Amino acid sequence: MDTFQLPIEGACLCGQVQVRVTAPPLLTLACHCRDCQKLCASAYSLTAMFPAEAFAVTGELVTGGRRTERRQHNFCPKCLNFLFSRIQGAESRVNLRTTVFDNPAWSEPFVELMTEEKLSWSHVPATHSFARFPETAAELEALMADYSKRRGL
Repeated sequence: MDTFQLPIEGACLCGQVQVRVTAPPLLTLACHCRDCQKLCASAYSLTAMFPAEAFAVTGELVTGGRRTERRQHNFCPKCLNFLFSRIQGAESRVNLRTTVFDNPAWSEPFVELMTEEKLSWSHVPATHSFARFPETAAELEALMADYSKRRGL
């Protein structure tokens, strides 16, 4: 697993929207749900969770995807690149698609979610795996603590 240097920066495909984080990730994830498969046109989505106060975005955004009251997916209106999500009830975190970073090599998934919807041939080197999601906030906190410890953060 490669290392990263702060700040971590990136942009959408056309460069109109830039993202920047100034704190280490809380967790890296691969989600195998059918929504993510379709939204990312891939077997899974790759995400890094960051503290919301460490996240900055410049450029115009549009919301889209399978938006619900609980989740909002943000895209560049020009190239339609899927950039990040915000989840109601988790306002202290932002979920960024790791492949928009200039150098995403450090973002190997630590946790994989929704493996009950995983394509049979799909594999990621995640340390933790869940058929759906972690059950409690305490379980999520434990995953973040384990990630931080293993990454030396």
